[in-house]
Amino acid sequence: MRRFLFLSCLTFFAVSPASADITSKIQSSISLTVDGAASQANRIGSSLSVSGSNVTLGTAPKFGSYSAGTALGYTPGVFTITNAGDSFSYSESFLGGDNTPTVLSTTVTAGVVPALPTFGSTLTQAGGVAATLAGSLDSGGAMSITAGGAGTAAVAQLVMELTVK
Repeated sequence: MRRFLFLSCLTFFAVSPASADITSKIQSSISLTVDGAASQANRIGSSLSVSGSNVTLGTAPKFGSYSAGTALGYTPGVFTITNAGDSFSYSESFLGGDNTPTVLSTTVTAGVVPALPTFGSTLTQAGGVAATLAGSLDSGGAMSITAGGAGTAAVAQLVMELTVK
């Protein structure tokens, strides 16, 4: 019995050593972004509408002259009532569109558009200013980011992963 107990104790303590796969992964990154300037402009066109009943056309309404740098404009019509004493209706409307610009382009200087178009429908986004925007990483995992001006973003990320199988 003693021998059996002795042998079972030896077997219990003579177990093979544990083995495992250990994987370590360290990943760091910094992303610096500066928004770009953008502008989208759509010209609004001119329109003229006339309607009526029991009226007689004397002089027709018409658009004005078309030249660069000026709005189109119009001359209203002249109408008279056809049958005096009867009911009549008359409507004339004019929508003056955008001026015709003399120059249809713009320039970008250091990421900024100094003069943006101003039409009837304009969507404009100012560009970012990098100013002091900066970021750095070192081999020890230390990160540093410095804020920039308006329209900038700085994101630093450190991922440490340890896998034991």
